Amino acid sequence: MTLLSGAAAHADKNDLRLVSLGNPNAGGANASATANSDFQAFARSMAASLMSANLMPPESLGHAGFNVNAELSVVNLPKARAEGEDSGVTIPMEEAQPGTMLVPALHVRKGLPFSTELGGRVAWIERSRMIAATGEVKVALHEGGIIEGFLKYLPDLGVRGHITKLMGAQDLSLTAMGFDVGIGKRLPLGGMVTLTPYGGLDFSVVSAQSATLDFQPDRAPSTTLDPVAALQNTGSYGRLHFHENMTQRIYGGARFVGGVLQLGAEISFTRLGNVPVTDGSEQTRGLPTVVTFNTSLGLDF
Repeated sequence: MTLLSGAAAHADKNDLRLVSLGNPNAGGANASATANSDFQAFARSMAASLMSANLMPPESLGHAGFNVNAELSVVNLPKARAEGEDSGVTIPMEEAQPGTMLVPALHVRKGLPFSTELGGRVAWIERSRMIAATGEVKVALHEGGIIEGFLKYLPDLGVRGHITKLMGAQDLSLTAMGFDVGIGKRLPLGGMVTLTPYGGLDFSVVSAQSATLDFQPDRAPSTTLDPVAALQNTGSYGRLHFHENMTQRIYGGARFVGGVLQLGAEISFTRLGNVPVTDGSEQTRGLPTVVTFNTSLGLDF
């Protein structure tokens, strides 16, 4: 108990406090009929916040290419769900849920033969101890800039697979993975200066699981001496499986390259789908869209 109290004392304002979603066990302390439903909505929203940046056109870097970017995502979080309301998503943070959340990141990509590239991204959720690590592989199916004839005028086409793992989140394990298809067209502006508008569609799935939580932290110290009493009002939220939690994201942006300097801007809209109104109910409620603005500044070799 001392270790748990110490960790909580050093939590930052955007760190998670899952017990705020309520106890999923009926009749228990702080019981909530929407606890599992709210956990599902929260997990999808958190995953969307961490995976909402693409910031790359579908063309590849080339087998000798290398790219490193500093990125910043401004995530427009859904409003918190009020008791008795069907709209909104509660993000269980240590302090009041903010309207926006900043997610700075470092993104590195390396070109490989056959129009393939590998990438890695590490993002940090502001005012928290949480980071998200992403691995990705992209294949350019068509690149107009490297072929001759009529086909060179067609838009570039690429596909990308990615997986993201949230780390540093107390009592939560969250993993998301997805696949997207993007199109774009590089426009020469003169010399080594180009502008590439692009867009695409991403399909992602989410898996999440909570640790066993204590929904009665103010219990009398004497009860911890009784093994049965010590486990009362403890439990975990229902595990979320990949095949049951899919999100869809549409995005569009542009990348400007001048020599080795690169600038990028992007906007994305993630649809979160529906969750049950109450735990076990067949009636569902729609979740709000997560909107994110992303920017990048980096070097392209």
